[in-house]
Amino acid sequence: MTRDRHDTTLDIERLTHYLKQHIADFRDPVSATKFAGGQSNPTWLIEAQGERYVLRRQPPGQLLKSAHAVDREYRVLRALADTPVPVARALHLCEDRDVIGSMFYLMSYEEGRIFWNPALSEVDRDARRGYYAAIVQTLAALHDVDPQAVGLTDYGRAGNYFERQIGVWTKQYRAAETERIAAMEALIDWLPAHCPAQAHDKPDMQRPSLVHGDFRIDNLIFANDAPRVRAILDWELSTLGHPLADLAYFCMCLRLPSDGHIPGLRGQDRAALGVPEEEEIVAQYCALRGLPAIDNWPFFLAFSFFRLASIAQGVKARALQGNASSAQAHVVGAMVEPLAQLGAELIA
Repeated sequence: MTRDRHDTTLDIERLTHYLKQHIADFRDPVSATKFAGGQSNPTWLIEAQGERYVLRRQPPGQLLKSAHAVDREYRVLRALADTPVPVARALHLCEDRDVIGSMFYLMSYEEGRIFWNPALSEVDRDARRGYYAAIVQTLAALHDVDPQAVGLTDYGRAGNYFERQIGVWTKQYRAAETERIAAMEALIDWLPAHCPAQAHDKPDMQRPSLVHGDFRIDNLIFANDAPRVRAILDWELSTLGHPLADLAYFCMCLRLPSDGHIPGLRGQDRAALGVPEEEEIVAQYCALRGLPAIDNWPFFLAFSFFRLASIAQGVKARALQGNASSAQAHVVGAMVEPLAQLGAELIA
């Protein structure tokens, strides 16, 4: 992650006093540097006497219902601590909003590389396919976790995942709506009528999986010296649901324009880049999980664009209210209509 200049919005003295009481060997001097990434929950690097931690908090201001659930992030990190899924160590959850003004949690700082562009220009061409393979392996490992075995059977409702998600994100979108967008209206009309029938789901898909909800390349920390994922970041949208929602969400990077705020590979020569095609990514995932071919793939992609557009609309609304967590919030807000149009292309 890139970092902003030293941040003054945290009460360092009050935070230090609190963490000294709850984190072993937490000592002065303490500094906080805000990461520039992260539109949803503001995130800081906390340095204390040579030790490094990461703090994530809810943003200030009025929040949409169920949004910015840092307590859910903390819970899922703890649940996954002893699984093959790479995550940071969850150290402490503070639900007392009087400490810094909102709920927050502290986790370990994981050293590594974050890539902001799926073209992976920072690594050699011949290595890029290995990075994509590592991403898909990590996603398959996540979906193979048994929620019951890690104490997450109540982490989400079973069944009718897409119906419920479409309903939730339609409500979130309406609550943050600032103008009428024809492509969003088309998706809101089309998606509920084309949800995969529960009775026709593959047997391996009927058991609820833990889904990340925002699985994309810039939410992954890689080892500095190898195509290996060290940690999955930003679990705010995680729940129990349909694993293909995560797979399609990741595959959006192949369809997003290369010059957007969230850069993609649309129109680029992926063979020349050394990046696998969408069909290869889907086939690798299915092979790892022992799944047959996927029916109705355009639905999963259209749903992913719709949901990301709804998320961007929420960022846009917060920016207009003046309480978004990043200076780039207005740029994110401008993505709403283009994302909706990309989703609408899939249902035309």
